[in-house]
Amino acid sequence: MYMTIKEPSEKIAIQAVQVWRISNTIGHGIALIVLGILLYCSEHFQWYGWIQVTLYIILGIIGLSAVYSIFIEPVFLQKTWRYEIDEDFVQMKNGKWNESHTLVPMEKVEFVRTEQGPIMRRFELFNLIIGTTTTQHTIPAIHAEKAKRLKAEIAQLAKVKESDLTEREEE
Repeated sequence: MYMTIKEPSEKIAIQAVQVWRISNTIGHGIALIVLGILLYCSEHFQWYGWIQVTLYIILGIIGLSAVYSIFIEPVFLQKTWRYEIDEDFVQMKNGKWNESHTLVPMEKVEFVRTEQGPIMRRFELFNLIIGTTTTQHTIPAIHAEKAKRLKAEIAQLAKVKESDLTEREEE
């Protein structure tokens, strides 16, 4: 009655760690700049004392978040992300403590898309997005050639129309 499905074994690119670190550094850097401006304004315009205390608490939280998001999370994600594509399913598995294992039947796939932002372009990586009627699933940070090959393979296995195959670059 139960099917035996092989565990996914394909890993995402090791360069994903660098991409996520750069991206998270930019995001946290912008947050710290905004917070710095607010702290300057609270000093210069003599805002209420509780506002400055709140801003320093937020600064501490953003600092801890930056350490986790820049140094710990990218390595953890790269080591735990796995995927597998065969004639029946697209499998995606990630997480260690809160493990997520998703199976997408090929007959439910309606479109396949690759996306690449400016940081990913520098490292020649793509995100592979597999769409069904109700949702989208993303396999992050796959080498460019492999992503294009997988997109074509999934399209062939799922019998996706040519108009549903897209490649996007985020500007």
